[in-house]
Amino acid sequence: MATPKAGKLERSLVVCGIPDGILTDDVMANILIIHFQKPKNWGGDVEDVVYPTITEGVAYVIFEEKKVAEKVLKKGEHRLTDKRLPRDYPLKVSPYGESVFPCVSSTLDLSVFGDKYILEELVQELQKNLTVLSFGPLQSNGHILVQGPFSAVTSLKNSLLLKANSLLDKVKKGGKESNQIASSRMQKYGSSRKQSKNFVQDTNRKEQVVVLDTDVYRYMEHFYGNMYKKQLQKYGVASHVVTDGEITTMYLESNRSDPSHLQRAKEVVENLSMDLQRRLRKEKIIFEANNRTEHWKYTKTCEHLKFQYPKVLVIPYTTHIDIIGSSSEIYKFVQEVNETISFSQKGRRK
Repeated sequence: MATPKAGKLERSLVVCGIPDGILTDDVMANILIIHFQKPKNWGGDVEDVVYPTITEGVAYVIFEEKKVAEKVLKKGEHRLTDKRLPRDYPLKVSPYGESVFPCVSSTLDLSVFGDKYILEELVQELQKNLTVLSFGPLQSNGHILVQGPFSAVTSLKNSLLLKANSLLDKVKKGGKESNQIASSRMQKYGSSRKQSKNFVQDTNRKEQVVVLDTDVYRYMEHFYGNMYKKQLQKYGVASHVVTDGEITTMYLESNRSDPSHLQRAKEVVENLSMDLQRRLRKEKIIFEANNRTEHWKYTKTCEHLKFQYPKVLVIPYTTHIDIIGSSSEIYKFVQEVNETISFSQKGRRK
């Protein structure tokens, strides 16, 4: 796994927002070392940089001393600057293990704004207002890849969907022909206002929306699903979710006239998800390509260890296994998995 080894965690930081594909990995790692060694960035001696990692645009920086890592964290803003880069890139720096998801990626469809905005100028405006995000190239179909902290991606989608709903409201006040054009364009964006309002409330309906990191939602659903659903039922609120890659949207609908019940139900979900966001972290066990034996061994070992770690969520995939839980349990779990596999391999060689 491309992560810092145990014993180095207190000297390790997670760095998010690194531009991928611009330079070679070795050159980018060298630029990161230079950045975090500079006194103006409150840095010091760097022991190692783990880059690339399984998460695109994320690196781990391991310092020689814990106090240097702590000092770097206190610097408010980090901007990656080097003559080999086309521009400056804002970085998000976090303690290793502080959060399960320091960075997410999302593909946005901006084509709905094509009649009202020059899309290139719209992207420039978004980049200016949300400097912590990294934007990919704008595609001919209006799609663009955005990467950065979960909260910033959510803020961006809030802003865009408010714009979309505002445009739709203006067109509704126009003629029949304008409405037909708007309906056609909004269908590309999400088929209806209900689908296009993923991150905003529709005040015309008794409905609220909560945006969650997909893995946080999976953990919440697995371990706390019955608990929070009973609370939603108490408030007369039903829920359904739509998952789009790393982001899951939960729609809450009320059958009661009092809007306070819906707001309280939303707070139940938000408070639980925020608490999990702070406490959880994630590790990945990566399989060698087309190695079915290795896949089987790791999967079986993880299934066996789940009984010893009842609060660890194991999500198997064909190429890797995601392991989500508290920081301390995750490292014990992964360590036992690796030790079990190593012991079995030594036994076979004997």
